[in-house]
Amino acid sequence: CSRPEKVCLCPFLPIHPLKVSTCLYIIQHPAEESRVLRTVPLLAACLPPDKCKILVGRRFSEDRYPELATVCRNPNTLILYPGAEATNLEEVAVMYSSPSVMIIIDGTWSQAKDIFYKNPLFRLPKQVQLKPNISSQYVIRTQPTNTCLSTLECAAVALSIMEKNKSIQETILRPLQALCSFQLQHGAQIHHSKEHLLKNGLYDKPMPKNKRKLRRMELLVNNVKI
Repeated sequence: CSRPEKVCLCPFLPIHPLKVSTCLYIIQHPAEESRVLRTVPLLAACLPPDKCKILVGRRFSEDRYPELATVCRNPNTLILYPGAEATNLEEVAVMYSSPSVMIIIDGTWSQAKDIFYKNPLFRLPKQVQLKPNISSQYVIRTQPTNTCLSTLECAAVALSIMEKNKSIQETILRPLQALCSFQLQHGAQIHHSKEHLLKNGLYDKPMPKNKRKLRRMELLVNNVKI
């Protein structure tokens, strides 16, 4: 796990990489590389190297990333990105019996949105989303809403659905649960979502002057999907 022995997470990782047929492509925003509490390394430690490929960058052209372009044009490739065009993954998984590929964007919501809309390749695969009935266990990092999940959590849920094996989700989430437990024991605090803080009058930061950001906060308070 590459962490100090005092907070080592290796005992919480699977002894052997999980056997899955689905291959994940994690498209990671460069800013995520410098974060101390990242979840993607834990995800990679749970899976075989050929089933979890990480590409770092903001722009992904067909010329520079021919392998990724081929993957995006494959009819068995899915991209996990919520929105009006997305289908619930549970519905899609029923039709996918052969090994498939799933692309997941790793970054803040604004970073993920930028990557998704400014890279035409990512609008070639079928767009899917998870049902918004799961609460994040990544309690040491502030999420925009109560149902926003970390990259590791998204991958855990998605793989369990695609592989039709609930134990995959439990196995991948185990190191995340241990990480949060260690951090809370060493002084970290539980972070409620921005949605929770705004609705309960607990948001103690200055309200943004930018009208677009202010509008997004109003939508959060009023339960409008953004």
